[in-house]
Order: sequence, then structure tokens, then C-alpha cells
Amino acid sequence: MGRVHARAAQVAGGRIVGVVGSSLERARAARAEFRAEDAFATLEDLVAAVDVGVVHVCTPNHLHAEVTHAALAAGKHVVCEKPLSTDVETASAMARAADAAARIGTVPFVYRFHPMVREARERVRRGEIGSVVLAHGSYLQDWLLLPSDDNWRVDPALGGPMRAFGDIGSHWCDLLEFVTGDRIARVSAQTSTVHQSRGDMSVQVGTEDAVVMQFTTDAGAAGSAVISQVSAGRKNRLLLEVSGTEGTFSFDQENPELLWYGGRERSSVLVRDPDTLTPAAARYARVPAGHAQGYQDCFDHFVADTYAALDGDTPDGLPTFDDGVRATRIADAVQESAAKQAWVEIVQ
Repeated sequence: MGRVHARAAQVAGGRIVGVVGSSLERARAARAEFRAEDAFATLEDLVAAVDVGVVHVCTPNHLHAEVTHAALAAGKHVVCEKPLSTDVETASAMARAADAAARIGTVPFVYRFHPMVREARERVRRGEIGSVVLAHGSYLQDWLLLPSDDNWRVDPALGGPMRAFGDIGSHWCDLLEFVTGDRIARVSAQTSTVHQSRGDMSVQVGTEDAVVMQFTTDAGAAGSAVISQVSAGRKNRLLLEVSGTEGTFSFDQENPELLWYGGRERSSVLVRDPDTLTPAAARYARVPAGHAQGYQDCFDHFVADTYAALDGDTPDGLPTFDDGVRATRIADAVQESAAKQAWVEIVQ
């Protein structure tokens, strides 16, 4: 993720003043790849640098709070990878610290920045599908399919108690709430851990591989989602379908140039074309129609909007620390629901 952040920062006109890692040697190794001007030995050295304006936090999850608080205390703005934190209390404290320091804090819920997601949002706002009554979809990956597959995220001490949901389920829920303007109010969830041990098989897995959840929203819509990191053949399949009283929109992140519209009399596919999109979507259509945009473009737009906010602009739909806190609240409710096998209300 450091590479993705570094590229986006440079596209937005920023300089990579320096990089800090788990050791000075690793920071030096990353310096050339990130096109960074320096490699810092410690976090303290980085936040003390007077020409650092914003710190991008790309560490394992359990270190997000420590780095963020240090950066805010030094007067820096912060872009922190999600989940913002592994628990609601810590995430809330991070958001309060950003407010108290009058610094910008953003979280890369970057799927918001697909032009066709913005198009769906604008059309839902205009009432083109009527009142939203149903939403469903999935976020499926296969990078942890095999028992030999391992990663620091599997360890709850490093990644947090909710792995699949905290990592990618948070994206799905954020996209749902962003597109519909409605919030998930109650959840009923079950989790599944397919492999009880991973890697050298000596370490027991303490986090889930998959989540199936039902939900209702504040406005009364019903929905469901399947979240998985063990779905063979699915690399990054984020699918969101929203149905209203008059129509349906469906977006598939692996086919981001298209937005499917379904109606009783006809169905059609909308294509990403800057000349025909709504203004809110067209501003994120960087290249001409027929020239595919993708994930890095979304990240570039997210960082550009973040940097615009540093200059006093107020970009529509910029995901902030408050959105990061929201994601931890939903994850907390999902975890509680799965443990109790009961419906759980989400604190709004």
C-alpha cells in the first residue's frame, strides 16, 4: 500500500519527503521505490521534519493509533489506512484528536472515487430508482484460500479481531451507505474460519475467513452481503446492487467502466463517458471514454481531494476519520451478532 500511496501523493503534486519503516534498513530499501527524498530512522524523526505536511499511515493495523497521534501532536495532517483502528474506542479517540488539533484526517475508502459509483450516487439522489427497498452484494477475494497462505492480518493482535470484515467488509458497507445515503441500523451475522491454522500450521487462526450478514437500514430497506477472502478465483470482486421502487443499479468493481440499470420495461448499461456522465461523476473521469480507469486512479483522486482539503477546499464525498469510526462501529456490531447469534443494533 505504501507504493500506492506514494504514487498518488506524487500525482497530486506532493513530494515524498521521507519514509520510515520497521527498521532504517527497510526504510532505505523503500526509499528509491517510493521516490522518497530521505529515509528516517524513527517515527519521531519523521514527524519532527518541518517540511512534512501530511503523514500517510500504511502500517499494520495495531500501529495506526500510535503513528496517527504522534503525527497529529506534531501538527501534521494524516491519511490513515483502514481500518482506522481495531476497536471503536481507539478510533473515536483518533477522530477527536484530529478535531482538537484542527488537522485533516482521511481514510482511503477509495471505491467511492470510481466515476460510475459517483454516477449511481447522483442518480439515486435524483430519485431515478425511487425509494431504496433492497440492497445486496459481496466482496470476494481468494488470497487466503489455501492453508499455506498467511499474513499478519490473520493475527488479531496485529490486524484486529475482525479480519475479512474489517479489511474488506468495511469497504462494502461504506459503498452501500455512500451510494444510498442511508445507514445500516441493525445486523445479523455469522462468521466462518475455514482454516483453523495457517502457514507452518503451528499458529491457530483467531480471525474469520468469511462473513455472511443480513441488515436493515434506518430507512427500512433490507439487505445482505457476503464477505470472503477464501473464494477461489475471485481476486477483488466488490459487487453492490441497490434496488428501488422504480429501478435497480448494479456496480461491479472488477468492471468499473460500467453501471447496470434495471427497469421493469427495459434494462441498460451505462458506460463511463465524460461527455454523458453527471457533473459529480465526470470530474473523476480522468481519461476519454473507452480508455479504462481503475483502482490506482481512484486512489489518485482520493489523495488529490485530501490535499485539496488541506488547502481549505471541501470536496464532496471525502472519507474522513468519522467514516473510519463508523466502519469500526459496524464491524463491532457484526462481531457481537456473530458471537450472540442475534440481531444487534449499530450505535449511530
